[in-house]
Amino acid sequence: MATTKKYWKSTAQLDESNEIVKNLEQNEFATPIPTNEFLGNDEVMEESATTRRDFLKYVGFSTAAASLAACEGPVIYSVPYVNQPEQIIPGMANYYATTIADGFDFASILVKTREGRPIKIESNRDAEFRGHANARVHASVLSLYDNNRLKTPLVNKVESTWETLDNEVASKLSNLNGKSIAVLTQTFASPSTAAIIEMFKEKYTNVRHVTYDAVSEDGALNAFEAKYGVRGLADYDFTDAETIVSIGADFVGNWQGGGFDKGYSASRVPSNGKMSHHVQFESNMTLSGANADLRYPVTPTEQKYILAALYSKLVGGAANVSLSDKVSKVVEQTAQKLSKAGSKAVVLCGLPDQAAQQLVLAINEKLNSTIVDTAAPILTRQGSRLALEQLVKDMQAGSIGALFIAGVDPIYSYDDSDAFAKAMEKVSLKVSFASREDATAQKCDYVATTPHYLESWGDTEIKKGLVSLAQPTIRPIFDTRQMQDTLLKWSGSDETYKDYLKETSVAGGASWSKALQDGFFMSNGTPAASGFTEMAAPISDSNALSQMAGAKKPSGFELILYTKTGLGDGSQANNPWLQELPDPITRTTWDNYVTISQKDAEQLGIENENVANGGLNGNYVVVKMNGVERKLPALIQPGQAQGTIGIALGYGKTAAIQSEMQTGVNAYPFYKGGSAVQAVTVENAGGSHEFACTQLQNTMMGRDIIRETDLATYISGDKHEFNPVPEVSLNHIETPVTSPDVDLWTSFDRSTGHHFNMSIDLNACTGCGACVIACHAENNVPVVGKSEVRKSRDMHWLRIDRYYSSTDSFEADEEKKDGFDGLFGDNGSLGGFGELEQPADNPQVAFMAVMCQHCNHAPCETVCPVAASSHGRQGQNHMAYNRCVGTRYCANNCPYKVRRFNWFLYNGNDEFDYHMNNDLGRMVINPDVTVRSRGVMEKCSMCMQMTQMTILEAKKDGRMIKDGEFATACSNACSNGAIKFGDINDKDAEITKLKNSDRMYHLLEEVGTEPNVIYQVKVRNS
Repeated sequence: MATTKKYWKSTAQLDESNEIVKNLEQNEFATPIPTNEFLGNDEVMEESATTRRDFLKYVGFSTAAASLAACEGPVIYSVPYVNQPEQIIPGMANYYATTIADGFDFASILVKTREGRPIKIESNRDAEFRGHANARVHASVLSLYDNNRLKTPLVNKVESTWETLDNEVASKLSNLNGKSIAVLTQTFASPSTAAIIEMFKEKYTNVRHVTYDAVSEDGALNAFEAKYGVRGLADYDFTDAETIVSIGADFVGNWQGGGFDKGYSASRVPSNGKMSHHVQFESNMTLSGANADLRYPVTPTEQKYILAALYSKLVGGAANVSLSDKVSKVVEQTAQKLSKAGSKAVVLCGLPDQAAQQLVLAINEKLNSTIVDTAAPILTRQGSRLALEQLVKDMQAGSIGALFIAGVDPIYSYDDSDAFAKAMEKVSLKVSFASREDATAQKCDYVATTPHYLESWGDTEIKKGLVSLAQPTIRPIFDTRQMQDTLLKWSGSDETYKDYLKETSVAGGASWSKALQDGFFMSNGTPAASGFTEMAAPISDSNALSQMAGAKKPSGFELILYTKTGLGDGSQANNPWLQELPDPITRTTWDNYVTISQKDAEQLGIENENVANGGLNGNYVVVKMNGVERKLPALIQPGQAQGTIGIALGYGKTAAIQSEMQTGVNAYPFYKGGSAVQAVTVENAGGSHEFACTQLQNTMMGRDIIRETDLATYISGDKHEFNPVPEVSLNHIETPVTSPDVDLWTSFDRSTGHHFNMSIDLNACTGCGACVIACHAENNVPVVGKSEVRKSRDMHWLRIDRYYSSTDSFEADEEKKDGFDGLFGDNGSLGGFGELEQPADNPQVAFMAVMCQHCNHAPCETVCPVAASSHGRQGQNHMAYNRCVGTRYCANNCPYKVRRFNWFLYNGNDEFDYHMNNDLGRMVINPDVTVRSRGVMEKCSMCMQMTQMTILEAKKDGRMIKDGEFATACSNACSNGAIKFGDINDKDAEITKLKNSDRMYHLLEEVGTEPNVIYQVKVRNS
């Protein structure tokens, strides 16, 4: 089945009368080039006898001279080593294994350092679990060089010394008059930290430890603890899954800490005629729904009914639920597929409800699912909302004498922050262990300033039995001290945390040196305790089933709170890389908003419109819930379930946040009881909000972009059916575009040396964005800010295009039309034709990573008047930055729209106050890559510095390069296996096999550019 669907990036493209969209599709630049400024004088132009050659000479040389004079870079004098450290070789990178555990993201990683500076995060592929980094983990290296970090400890809001802080805290601890000490922390999942807190309890006997997760998983934790006796979460490995059914769980995204996408992608690549079948029931359009074979937009209440019905069919028990005929049929088919797949099937649930999570555990147990691991649970979420609420009550009652807070900011993230703040006032001693003066630290008497995780020691039992170690990758930049060191000192111990960690790790049977080198070790010890926990009341399966089946639908809207791929829970809100990362679904940056369906928007009178330059504007709405009221912009989201809205958490931070990063609205006040689903009302507030949305930028003019087919057609093996080669007319005869007879270029022998290609598998790509941030870090890509992004001036070298399409092919639409019976009902023509008119109700989604295609027949190279763009023998399209004079001819001639123009000098410019305009922020810059100046065109280089380093290392060792050694920043970051890179002159290399695959095609192949980037056709298991 050849691709017959119409793909679209925005609902505006469905309106054929929209002149703005037509203009954007036909014009290369959203903003016209101001040629009148230099060619607008008619008298001069009439008298001119300038030939085209003279004009090119002028552009190539005169303009270059003027540009050099106007944009000359500053001279920076370097300082040589006086005493060179033994472990550092100038120009060579060192790598250290460590662990990020910030309470939201947990991963075993490698840190690349240059001359002692951490500059990039890599995945630790040797780690068996959580060894790959997501977008936030990749961006966390920039947070190390954040000017808003505290430099010293604070005593009563004034910079002080550790000696003063220690003495004053010790004095107050000895005069609590019998009151309790409360230690409120993030989930550390750290055996050594738990032991140190126990040591502190021995010194001060009345100590309570409460664990708090800003984004709660209480429902799942309570259900798992009640069933298995451990406060943890079930683990899932989707590699061998045959049927995956998710009810409101965005497991490809951030659900329960994320990290499941690697196995999921492995199951989605067709192999031996098989691939997993994924059914998603959800309200918001999520990454999981976007990647599903079948997606059904339903409200959270309907999700409860669906779960009850599935439980009844698979496990047993009566469930009288009210579902439409269409959904009932889908549930019946889904139950049959689950039963057929048996142990290779799995059901997931994202409902924030203990009863729902309990039913899911029972279903997977009934299926005897091998996809689920309950014996070695995930330990990175251990918080208890009941324990936190009890702590607030005790503070209000005056029974808490001292409060220590570490890794959390409840004044920002707790739903009743006012009550928490008032309760804190009744505590005589308040100490915050924080790296910045956040909203909670501002309310504390003392701030025991902590280092960044890249400056710290630590251990984290991410999964039972697997302990991941953390080690410093740089000396502390500021006068900071780890919480563990502080608690050891306050407990009366002279031991450092490093020594204590080494002793406890070795005591567990591990080799300290090997564990530190690997970054992890296996442990047989008991998992670290999660602290003081108020146990939730147990419920029976029959009672849980009754709760789900008897759920009542609210009268207004159902709000679903979620976390974005970029900002997550908001702990990295001051990170400009994450602020500028486009959301994979909405393609919007620098904002959170209310996602709402088209039909609901029409009923409320809410509109989104694109202005002349493609920028997106939208009305504001007011969302109300039990006294909580927030005004946010509304974004009409295709696929949003009618009767629901979505709002992202993690925005609206102001304390210790740079003004440019103070974006969006804080939605945590809606997060009552730690539940992500709430009943709300929505009102149109009018006005107009300007979104920085990239969805209509870089349009490739409606050509053959995404190719997809179904599994049955792919299995048939007829490549010409699912992956036809485009044809062009030669002497009125249709000829394949790959034929030398229609080639306008002279071919060259590329069989000697290296010839690099990159393969992107549309089945494995989930749109997560890790590759985008990795490219930023490796190649010194600047951040330009919201206003510039809105003008189509983002500088991302790599973008992930998101395309929508109608749920079925045009043939299926025809069959539906022919099958109409009567006027009314799901199959009636009255509603049926309306459904065909509304492809935005439930579109299919496809993601496509697009970067410079490094064409062998590159159209950019032929139009550059100064030969700044040229081709190399190894297949890369080169850019000589110091030769480029910024004519932008290459961008105009590029059919892929992948070139970026430096409108301004972003480095050292106070107008772009992100990280490149201060000395601390510039420490993250990769010295192997030039920082580009104003007026220069830039684009993906296929990480030439990385390929050349691989070649030089092999030459130095006197050996051949093995398959898999060549890599780029994006291929290294893509643990899902969607991006593969290598040398096609190596006939046994994986990239060579991918190039010869039946699924392989080139983007815009009909143009004849012969790219060195290839794509694999997307296969759906419908």
